[in-house]
Parts: sequence; C-alpha cells; structure tokens
Amino acid sequence: MIPFLDLKAQYASIKNEIDAAVLGVLASTQYVLGDEVAKFEQEFAAFCGTKHAVAVNTGTSGLHLALLAAGVGPGDEVITVPFTFVATVSAICYAGALPVLVDVVPTTLTMDPAKLEAAITPKTKAIIPVHLYGQMADMTSIMQIANRHGIAVLEDACQAHGAEYHERRAGSIGVSGCFSFYPGKNLGACGEGGIVVTNDDEHMKTIRMLRDWGQDRRYHHALKGFNYRMDGIQGAILRVKLRYLDAWTAARRSRARQYTKLLSGSRRVETPVEAAGRRHVYHIYAVRTADRDRLQQDLQQEGVQSGLHYPIPVHLQKAHADLGYTIGDFPVSERAAREVLSLPIYPEMTSDQIEHVAAAVEQMAHVD
Repeated sequence: MIPFLDLKAQYASIKNEIDAAVLGVLASTQYVLGDEVAKFEQEFAAFCGTKHAVAVNTGTSGLHLALLAAGVGPGDEVITVPFTFVATVSAICYAGALPVLVDVVPTTLTMDPAKLEAAITPKTKAIIPVHLYGQMADMTSIMQIANRHGIAVLEDACQAHGAEYHERRAGSIGVSGCFSFYPGKNLGACGEGGIVVTNDDEHMKTIRMLRDWGQDRRYHHALKGFNYRMDGIQGAILRVKLRYLDAWTAARRSRARQYTKLLSGSRRVETPVEAAGRRHVYHIYAVRTADRDRLQQDLQQEGVQSGLHYPIPVHLQKAHADLGYTIGDFPVSERAAREVLSLPIYPEMTSDQIEHVAAAVEQMAHVD
C-alpha cells in the first residue's frame, strides 16, 4: 500500500533531533510559549521575509486574530472563496463579520480577481485570498483592487509554506499571512499549531496580546483576548523541521514534476497547473477527472491511497446555509469539488512509488 502521507517516514529521518528538542523543553519546563516558541517566531519570519511572526495554537486562530487586528468586526464583510477548507470562512464568522464569496479561476483554483471587484461594498473590510494546495493566488491583481478601495488583504497561506509569487514568499504581500502547522502540512507540528506573519508593527502587537488573554504585561489586560498560545514542545519541533523545509519542498516539486511528466498524455486525468511567476510547493497534488469516484476506487484496488480536497464547497455546506448561496452560484468551485482527487505526495516518496501511482491511474483508463 502506498499511503497518502507517511509521517512515520518523516519522523524516522529526523528522530534524534526531534527527540532531543522535545526532551529539551521537558527539562526547561517552558511548556507554553517560552524560548523555543520565540526563536521559532524569529526563524519563521526570516523564512517568509517578514519583520514579525506571532505563533498561535492553530492556523484558524491565526486567521481569527489577523482579522481582529485588521479591525474586522460585526457589521463588516470579508471576501473569500468557497473552494477552501471551511476554517477560512469559520474564522470570518468568529470575528463577527459576514463572509462574502467569489468564485475561483479554473486553472489554479484560487480567487478570481475578475469576480472580486463586483463583490466589494461599503461594508467590505478585508479580503482573504486562499493559496490553495500550495500555490499562491494572483496577488498582483488582488492587491491592486484592494489598494484602490483601501481594503486589507490577509493571506490564507495555511497550505503554502514557502510558496512564492514573483519571488516573494507567501504571507509577505498582504498586511498579514496565516499558516497552519497541522501535522500533515508541508511544515507540520506533532499536534496543532499556527502562526501569523506581518510587516506591520501594530498588527504584531495586537495579535501578540490577543493570543494571550489580551495582556500587554502580566495581569494587565488591555484587550479582550483569547487563549491561543503555542506550546513550547511544538515550537521546538517546528524549529527542527524548519531547517529541512527547503529540501522537503524541492523534493515535493521534483515528485510533482515526475507525476506531471508521466500523466501528461493521460486520457483520464488533468494534471495541476503551475502558473507563471509562481513557485508551487505541492502540499496537495490534485488531478481532475470526470469520474472521480471510480478513479479513487481503482487506485484503492491497486494499493494507492488518495484524498479529497474538497468534495463540498463551503457555500453548499449545511453549516453555512445561512449565507444564502445555492447550487450554481459558483460553478467553477462546484465543478472542481466534483472532479479533484489528491494523489500521494510527500518528500520521502520514491521514484518507483510515483511510477506505480501513475501507472495505476493510467492502466484503468482502458478497462470498461
């Protein structure tokens, strides 16, 4: 069986360093925040090319606090996309704002700038483009529209650690960028974790206070805050893994190129597109097929696990029926939700495994 993701292989490759980092935190007893988290913040900010980074407990918490720091609250509207993990929209709801959705482009499945301007109203306070699957949205067009209207752009970079747009790293273009360190991410914790990066001093100060009960110093609560702090153990683990991230990204890109070459003439699937000027980090390698369920079943029979990211767009989720959207409102997202299938991709995959997966996709194309 070829797993969709092999976290055991990753751990085995850096076991001694991870174990030493965890034991170091246990010995220090700095279990919440502490030196390891502070050092990770500095290192991740440098990785992204930003002045600041504020570590939190999840990527969703990061989005929530970034919205609050941008002044988003009840009565405001925030524009994002329906083809994303539900957390993007949930964070907007946490801030008390109304999510307003616009469709994605068919190629990259990221926000369609041509649909963005028409969705802006006097109530629009922020825009959240989602860098889906590890590829950044069209930030030039989005930033031009946002700047023309004086609207903050917050990047949902939860799947895009190290992705680039014209040589600028994810998270460094908008007023802030939010990342998740869920274990399966390209940079994953051994548990939950997240971070907000920004070049804005005031945003940094506000987010830093909000994550720790709104304190500007111990027991002095300047804001109504939250318990969104990162654990010391996660900070230490992420520091170790960050040192390997560039090499892991290169490995992912190499495996994606091999997939694309092997499947380039496929009669069964369309391979993902890396847009010009962008560096895709392939958190997900999602192919598209008109018969997704059949393909997934066929792969399973050939010993290949696969994933669905995402089979139901947010506007058709029962939890968000109150937004008032219906089938047909976002046809590109809805079609993608029917067609995308994620193939296994991780740095430890071998060339032989990639060939096996590609052959499993193709050999079924002739069976009926």
